[in-house]
Amino acid sequence: MREHTSKLRKCSNKGIRATNRRGNRPDGKMKRYLRHAMVVAAVLLIQQLWVVAVAQGQILETAVGRVPDPENAASVLGNSGTAATQPGRADEKGNPALRGERRPFYRLHKSDVLEVDFIFSPEFNQTVSVQPDGYIGLKGVGMIFAEGLTVVELEKTVGNAYTPTLHNPEITIALKEFEKPFFVATGELARPGKYELRGDTTVNEAVAIAGGFTKQARHSQVLLFRRVTENVMEARVLNVKRMLETHDLDEDLHLQPGDLLYVPQSMVSKIRRYMPVPSLGMYLNSSQF
Repeated sequence: MREHTSKLRKCSNKGIRATNRRGNRPDGKMKRYLRHAMVVAAVLLIQQLWVVAVAQGQILETAVGRVPDPENAASVLGNSGTAATQPGRADEKGNPALRGERRPFYRLHKSDVLEVDFIFSPEFNQTVSVQPDGYIGLKGVGMIFAEGLTVVELEKTVGNAYTPTLHNPEITIALKEFEKPFFVATGELARPGKYELRGDTTVNEAVAIAGGFTKQARHSQVLLFRRVTENVMEARVLNVKRMLETHDLDEDLHLQPGDLLYVPQSMVSKIRRYMPVPSLGMYLNSSQF
């Protein structure tokens, strides 16, 4: 009887110890549940970050685009000098003002120095500078607005101004000092900055001059800003990535003095800042459970 009782006690103690060991280890179902929960949490976080990045891209797209033709700009702009724009793409014609003249004449700016010569009346010869208000001062005539005019247009204006004083004045104007043509490249470029516009330069050539794209660059949405009038800027979205992949440079626009080239940041690089890859792998590593 005693032996039977001791055997029962031993069996009972073994069962209790086995139950305790099973209770200390996590159940397989719980293990899978925790792993799935972490995966779902990581996916939801990625989804939220992706939505934010897409929203930022859409805001950028709707903030730039094409404005009406310069002759119709006044009716659209009104007195405010601003207009709602629509996004432009590399496969669209865009505004003719953005394509503009291939080789436009230089237009006078503030601080430009001009030499005015009168062929038959050398006593009126003079050297003038475009003042901060855009005017130049001429002997015997006074102030004439010159900023924004070409040299040919200014010659006609000065000739008309001297007509009451001189009979059929023959005038030549030479540009002595002037602002060198430039373009600005900014955004995700290796060397953003202001560069002289020497000769005929396209968008892809300008990117190369600025050191090329960075790893964070959004090649498919490069923005080209160009001043149409004094109060109107026009922007166009260029798909440089597609140009290079298809070897089709028909949409590789030629830069004009004062153009601004902006390369935005890609969506992937925006998300990468908030969720490093090593930390994501740590959560997805099932060996920790």
